[in-house]
Amino acid sequence: MVTGLEGHWPTSELRTAPSTPIRQRVELAARLPFEAARVLTAQIPDLQPLTGWALVKDLADRTDASLATTRWDTGSVFAAVAALAGPDLLTRILRQLPSGFALLFGRAELNPAA
Repeated sequence: MVTGLEGHWPTSELRTAPSTPIRQRVELAARLPFEAARVLTAQIPDLQPLTGWALVKDLADRTDASLATTRWDTGSVFAAVAALAGPDLLTRILRQLPSGFALLFGRAELNPAA
């Protein structure tokens, strides 16, 4: 699939992507541009994934960017990933992730009632 993102895909967000089940990682990789898929599948999933906000703070620290800029950039990359993943796969992935990721993917953060 040609998306126009090849060669311009910001992979730093994908390098720090949280752990997702293998089936969803493979399914997502099949929908991403080659370079992004290669980075995603080469990673060893984190045993203790960061929350969405912790991911943004970690990226900001490592790139020496402001939190606002990093939040914007991360949201932009994840919005592109969401579009490529499609709603069904994205829903399955979000169910596996810690809090804060739905917002980064452009979705409302819905928590089940206690």
